[in-house]
Amino acid sequence: MAQLLRALRVHTARPRGPGRCVFSATTIPRLSARAAQAPAMQYEDAVHTLNLLQTNGSVLEQVCQGRDQPQVQLQAMRDFLWRSGLKVEDLDGLNVIHVAGTKGKGSTCAFAERILWNYGFRTGFYSSPHLVQVRERLRINGQSVTKELFTKYFWSVYSPLDKSKDAHGGSMPSFFSFLTLLAFHVFLQEKVDVAVIEAGIGGAYDCTNIIRKPWVCGISSLGIDHTNILGDTIEKIAWQKAGIFKPGVPAFTVPQPTGPMVVLQDRAQEIGCPLFVCPELEEYETPERSLHLGLAGHHQRSNAALALQLCQSWLQQRSAQGMTCWREGLVWRRSLFKGGACWTCCFSLASSGLEEVEWPGRSHTIRHGPLTYCLDGAHTTGSMLACVRWFLQEGAALERMTGFVESRGRLGVSRFVPPLLFPISACPPSILRDPVVRVLLFNTTGERDSEALLKLLRLCHFDFAVFCPNITETVASSSVDQQNLSVTLENMLNRCLDHQSTWWTLSGHAGRPSDNPVVVERRTDALVFPCILSALQWISQGRDPVLGLADQKATLVQPGMAARMQAMQKVAGIQVLITGSLHLVGRALMHLKPSLAS
Repeated sequence: MAQLLRALRVHTARPRGPGRCVFSATTIPRLSARAAQAPAMQYEDAVHTLNLLQTNGSVLEQVCQGRDQPQVQLQAMRDFLWRSGLKVEDLDGLNVIHVAGTKGKGSTCAFAERILWNYGFRTGFYSSPHLVQVRERLRINGQSVTKELFTKYFWSVYSPLDKSKDAHGGSMPSFFSFLTLLAFHVFLQEKVDVAVIEAGIGGAYDCTNIIRKPWVCGISSLGIDHTNILGDTIEKIAWQKAGIFKPGVPAFTVPQPTGPMVVLQDRAQEIGCPLFVCPELEEYETPERSLHLGLAGHHQRSNAALALQLCQSWLQQRSAQGMTCWREGLVWRRSLFKGGACWTCCFSLASSGLEEVEWPGRSHTIRHGPLTYCLDGAHTTGSMLACVRWFLQEGAALERMTGFVESRGRLGVSRFVPPLLFPISACPPSILRDPVVRVLLFNTTGERDSEALLKLLRLCHFDFAVFCPNITETVASSSVDQQNLSVTLENMLNRCLDHQSTWWTLSGHAGRPSDNPVVVERRTDALVFPCILSALQWISQGRDPVLGLADQKATLVQPGMAARMQAMQKVAGIQVLITGSLHLVGRALMHLKPSLAS
């Protein structure tokens, strides 16, 4: 902890704009006994060894330089697979659903997993990143593999790779490549009926793309992300994502902008892959039967529609009862879930799967007394736009629930929601400032355009913007699952201070003082904390029974905050948006839902 605070003081001494505020603490309470309980030593050893494979900056640079040599990258993965005891041909037996995309590919996979599990199939699901524990990346029948199972298979895959590395120039797979190998081994050994595989970065050069014969492929919504690896235009990114297409294997995508859609079509024709565009989710509904999704947010509807088509195609190949209807072009107009005798028996299974899906950290709401936490791992402009829409709708619902809408004239002015971003029909009649305080907790990783994300988030009119690194607490963490060896503490702290400076720049240092001490002046509403726990405890002001009281020895560097803190303790509710990084969301969940860490 001392090293962290020394580093924090060094960075706070550097000039980064007027009035910068950083909170430091001499003591931060540890996690509750349940959350801090150490996992079994064998599992700890396995995850610690896994963490040593985390990709550093030099390796990432090699990936960027080698992106024009996809066969070199994929051949290395095939070699690792062979050294671990498998052949590429063995993967054909996994009956894979392979999904790539910029936004929503994980949610699409989660929907598909749940639908097929409802049909009675034994499902495997490989995803990334994990939120709390690394074993979340490998799910069987909707549940993370147990620590015992993870440990057993980890060493059975790691040992042959480690023993053979000297004969192969000391080469070992990266963190993500190893987990991909591990997923293949686990799913084969556990005899799953279907393996739902979420691609990592891109598609063409992604290590999951050694799969030769998936049963069906999917491309979720495309956007700009990982430009240093995938390219700096959405068309280049579309080319990369379409790299998962295979000859003769049906592929589905959601509606895309014209440019990337043309690229997907051209790639599909070049590879010999039949490509279809999913219909809107509304086409599956009738006045008698509507679909309810277990994941909040309007953006999840396209993910659900893609999942339905992926499952339909997979079930068709499984010789399940069904009916298909093809039309000209690239549009699949009907499916197994619509029409005829198939409607009743299949629609109920699919619709219940969509409703029962669990995918934490995405449009995820947690309520602790007066605190409402909205968590979403949005980290691209497209996903952040969807996150902002969802958060404002959640805020409107919260204010209606607390009964303050009718008190608008007495309590304060409504927040402004741009009509071009949120249609009038979707806007709440009023979104109040006074009874419910809004707080942003934000961080990013990698090469994300933080300024673009923060610009969108300002549309929510937060009362406080809080920034902290993706560190659970300033004391040494007991969880090896949360170790990150690929980025330095200095870089993490610098990033938070840059976010704070960007927030002030976007606000223009404008805004007149308010009679209400809760309404923060634009110049002083951005705060930096050394870790997630100290940030959450300050935000909750002792009103969250799960987090407990904030450290009483914490030093407030920012003057004039006492009045605002007192007001925070009296407002009817505090709504917190935690976003910008799935890593931030996952570490916050360790504190907000301690059971996830046990």
